[in-house]
Amino acid sequence: MKYNLCPFARREVERNSIRYAVIEQTKVKAVLARLVAECEHLDSHPQTETTLCILPRGFEGFYAYLDLVELAEALLVEQGYEGRYQLASFHPDYCFDGEPMDDPSNYTNRSPLPLIHLIREASMEQALQTYQQPETIPERNVAFARRKGSAFFEDLLQRCHQPGNQTSG
Repeated sequence: MKYNLCPFARREVERNSIRYAVIEQTKVKAVLARLVAECEHLDSHPQTETTLCILPRGFEGFYAYLDLVELAEALLVEQGYEGRYQLASFHPDYCFDGEPMDDPSNYTNRSPLPLIHLIREASMEQALQTYQQPETIPERNVAFARRKGSAFFEDLLQRCHQPGNQTSG
């Protein structure tokens, strides 16, 4: 939050409306079942704005993680959640297609642990209506990341793993 990479996050953190679901399962089917359960939770808890599904084990490899995200997106369609929820993906080794692994822009989607962010589409549409030029958010974030450099973000991520330290991005 400190660097406003997501201009919509601060409000939800302050409202305490973010659910943090640690998914300990490492088998794809079990993780997908938990993702559906999290959609069901959001369905029945309108006060919960969004869920971060944290995957501490089993998806450390970026390509295995991307396979999981692809399956999760297909499952949302299959389960009738298309148009209600969308996914955003974050991983310690996130790398945008066509970018070198060490490009600082990749840090806009890097996180201390693999996670899948479940977002209410209606809320996102509403938030985007109140934000001037929302299409500039990704470019602004990439410019900020490149200005700060990879070492800056690597230090932030390393501090997240230190006991008792919480760093918000």
